[in-house]
Amino acid sequence: MLPAKFGTSGLRGLASVLLDGTAERYTRAFARHLKGHVSGTGQANVLVASDLRASSPQLKEQVMAALVTEGLEPVDCGCVPTPALASAAIRKGVPAVMVTGSHIAADRNGLKFYLASGEISKSDEMDITVLAQGMDSVPAGAALRVASSFTDIAQDFLDRYSRFLPMNGLQGLRIGVYEHSTVARDMLSLLLRNNGADVVALGRCSDFLAVDTEAVGTETERSLRLWAEQYDLDAIVSADGDGDRPMVADEKGILLRGEMLGILTAQFLGADIVVTPVTSNSGTERNLSCPVIRTRVGSPYVIAGMDEARQAGCTSVFGFEANGGVLTGTDMRLGDFILPALPTRDAFLPILCVLGRMARAGVELSQLVSLLKMQSAIAGKLEKLPANVSEFFRQGQAGHQRLAGLVGAVYEVASVDLTDGWRATLADGSVVHLRMSGNEPALRCYIEAATEAGAQALLRRVGDLITKDLAGVT
Repeated sequence: MLPAKFGTSGLRGLASVLLDGTAERYTRAFARHLKGHVSGTGQANVLVASDLRASSPQLKEQVMAALVTEGLEPVDCGCVPTPALASAAIRKGVPAVMVTGSHIAADRNGLKFYLASGEISKSDEMDITVLAQGMDSVPAGAALRVASSFTDIAQDFLDRYSRFLPMNGLQGLRIGVYEHSTVARDMLSLLLRNNGADVVALGRCSDFLAVDTEAVGTETERSLRLWAEQYDLDAIVSADGDGDRPMVADEKGILLRGEMLGILTAQFLGADIVVTPVTSNSGTERNLSCPVIRTRVGSPYVIAGMDEARQAGCTSVFGFEANGGVLTGTDMRLGDFILPALPTRDAFLPILCVLGRMARAGVELSQLVSLLKMQSAIAGKLEKLPANVSEFFRQGQAGHQRLAGLVGAVYEVASVDLTDGWRATLADGSVVHLRMSGNEPALRCYIEAATEAGAQALLRRVGDLITKDLAGVT
């Protein structure tokens, strides 16, 4: 059974593994790590919240018990989106733990740790891992002491955006909210209604449904198109399990790529520098008038890039990932309104910016997107890879050479970028980017081509090449 480990954003693993004492050990390690970050003496509060997957309530109990064992006071914040919890923690100057597996399968889960200043860094992750590996599990039946519950987080987060758009800035728009099992579903609907939109609730479910905004399934795509026509919608919005990755579809139910959301949001906010991973579409630079910094995949790398930009004197620092989640490294000013910095992924801000821009321009969302100069892009993944295959592709040079041989035997490769995984630009300008997921045993494939049909064909061909080759990995 694969152990839990830190991925691109937080600790991830099978729920059964996390519940066997692993989550307790990592939480206790986090608590001890906090001693170098929490000022003062005595006990400190730690905000704790969770998403809606079946294993999260039990996992949250273990997290809170572990915090008590280490002399901290957990504050139960219920079920709220990750950006809402992070915003509250930063505002109150306290650490936090979010119990969530984000977008990954229902049998998996995870923990996201926050210092009072925001997300932990990769260096923090390494320190916590070392501490956790030297610990035993918390004894069964450890006393659970919860300092209090905090139920105002959702409203406080909605208040953050209460004056972001002009009053009734979305009036006249009919917006579908694909609710599924995202913990953001009720807050999204309320936020849109507060801004004057007519909201139609869609697809709510009681069992957890893993929605990956970078690799949406064909059944979901079909549902989006049907809903758009059936309810005469101007757009459909949603988020992943913990509400930090947005999903937006146009009036025809056609999904917008995450990079499109990031670019439109950066333009709306007037960012003077943008930080984004190498997985984001190559059209990012063509559509932005400000400098763009490329990083490895994962919010800690984007945050580190934003920190560098801020230290270099930039005053409007913005980041986004290919999944559409956006981060603000500085306060963002829109006229007289100042939006406080939130250096963690947020699905709410890009949704508001894109819909607000559409409403202000008085055009359909598809028209707004058509102005972007971008190649067609598609993402896919090969899932549930055997451990030996996963480790082979993580090996770096050996894995890269094998990929180069596979793709190079069929296509002419013009250049290769090894910032994170293997990213090849082909002679015709198409892009093939292959990297192991940091959150699950899956090989992610990001494709760019001149046309949608070309991107689909390239994804299928590359997928076939790799699938046939996997049998030879030992």
